[in-house]
Amino acid sequence: MAKLVSATYGEALFELAVEEGKEEEFLNEIIQLRTLLSENPDFGKLMNHPKILKENKLEVLREVFEGRISKELLGFLHLIVSKDRYDEIDHILDYFIEEVKKLKGIGIAYVTTAIDLSEAKKKEVEDKLLATTSFKEMEMHYQVDEDLIGGMVIRIGDRVVDSSVKNKLFELQRKLLKTQL
Repeated sequence: MAKLVSATYGEALFELAVEEGKEEEFLNEIIQLRTLLSENPDFGKLMNHPKILKENKLEVLREVFEGRISKELLGFLHLIVSKDRYDEIDHILDYFIEEVKKLKGIGIAYVTTAIDLSEAKKKEVEDKLLATTSFKEMEMHYQVDEDLIGGMVIRIGDRVVDSSVKNKLFELQRKLLKTQL
């Protein structure tokens, strides 16, 4: 359900940005807002607290953000709080950011390897992804997982390419277990 909520609200925010021609402006504002919210977890606790009246939450929201963010984004936050969806704010804002990046032709890739890659190898992986996808630019996120033994796992959106040794051993084990003697 969380995915549905974030997609619904995130899409509404994205459509508003496109309709007003303010994708870049909203993107910059939302990235700053995400940073601010992550640095102040108590604000989220306040917005999600069940014993605080919705009217009080809306008043706090107005006092904190009025004049500091655009009217559209403030109105959107007002809607999120009014509909008791503030607990989904991170997912909603992430959805919006991903949609704007898609619109701009920026792909987001998550690459997991067994060892840390050199800068040259990272550049090689990025170039290969640009050559094999329709993206103009890639935002790369690397992480190390020693359990992979070797190879790499690449995730772009909902597509995953798993060429890790761990996965190949798992596939081999499955085939061997299926074999009748």
